[in-house]
Amino acid sequence: MRTVFAKILLWCFGTLVLSLGAYLFISTGMASRISGKGGPFERTVAFQMDEAEGIYRSGGPAALGSYLRKLQIYFGPEHFFTNAQGRDLVTGEDRSALLATARGQYNVPHALGDRMVFVAASQDGAYRLIATGRPPFTRWSFLPYYGLILLVVALLCWMLAVNIASPLREMAHTVERFGRGDLSARVALRRRETLLTAERRLLQDISHELRSPLARLSFAAELTKTAVDRNAAAARIAKEIERLTNLVGALVEVTRVEGDPSSRRTEHLDLDGLVRESIDDSRIETDAHGCRFHFESDGALPVRGDRELLRRAIENVLRNAVRYAPQGSAVDIRVASAAGTASISVRDFGPGVPDEMLPRIFEPFFRVDGSRDSQTGGLGLGLAIAHRAARAHRGSISAENAGPGLRVRIEIPQ
Repeated sequence: MRTVFAKILLWCFGTLVLSLGAYLFISTGMASRISGKGGPFERTVAFQMDEAEGIYRSGGPAALGSYLRKLQIYFGPEHFFTNAQGRDLVTGEDRSALLATARGQYNVPHALGDRMVFVAASQDGAYRLIATGRPPFTRWSFLPYYGLILLVVALLCWMLAVNIASPLREMAHTVERFGRGDLSARVALRRRETLLTAERRLLQDISHELRSPLARLSFAAELTKTAVDRNAAAARIAKEIERLTNLVGALVEVTRVEGDPSSRRTEHLDLDGLVRESIDDSRIETDAHGCRFHFESDGALPVRGDRELLRRAIENVLRNAVRYAPQGSAVDIRVASAAGTASISVRDFGPGVPDEMLPRIFEPFFRVDGSRDSQTGGLGLGLAIAHRAARAHRGSISAENAGPGLRVRIEIPQ
């Protein structure tokens, strides 16, 4: 495992060094293009040369001196304007030593001690523009910054190598113990313990839910062999098959809600209109239970999300409320918006839920009355689907006893 750790560390460092080398190479190339022949720097100096020559010819040494001082103020280096022999045309001083550094190579920076000298010649060769000064930075000026970056990235690479190699080292140690005969050795998968526990519990719930309808279906199939009324027996089978189909469909919906986010079809929606559609689709249930909907809304509420997921979430909450609403009562529905969040509140006037069970009603297959099955209390998946759909939209769902009844609230960011 030390070899693996070292290899990971070396690969990280190697990638860093190559990246830094590529950066330096590209930076040098770009700097050469800027300061090289035909580049922006050369064109700027050529412009300054033409300006200085024109000012000298038209205004003399005084106007030329003013222009050169302006160049020094704006660009930094000292500027001198001389004839071809190096005599300063403003002060009369001899600048031939500065010209000698160019050695006939104009428009190219040359070193003179700790200074840089740049010489440009006029088009007719009669004049020279000289700029000299300390460079603002050299290639080594950024060395401390490069060192700091190297240090920080090296630390990150070391942390990455440790994070990758540590589980491998632990696994190798466990395998070694197992090979020596210690059959109790196990690898601790801390990152997935919670997920595995939840999946195991869901699998147990599914097996429990499937056992009852399968047993009834098997009994109904045997009954068709001896039953006098075969049509009734066939209807019984069809009913059990429908229950199984509904259960499987609900399980598929639960899986889809938490599936690949990229597969969701998000669009701009009007939450008010979506709730109204769900109310219309659920009127069969209210008519069958002898209750009614009472709807209030602030108007159109724009949200972005998966239409089908939100519709299923709203319908499941509505149907859950209708299931426990007393006959002749109303199910209150309120759609509102506040602080950038759209909310849907659904309240029935039924028996409510014991306070200690409120946090669990959004778990798959959970029923307040454990003795009830899918015939009396539904599959126990409706609120779980609504919970996962709200979470998939970066929202939330909550429930509280309203005294009487239960109030469920879905909140979705706008």
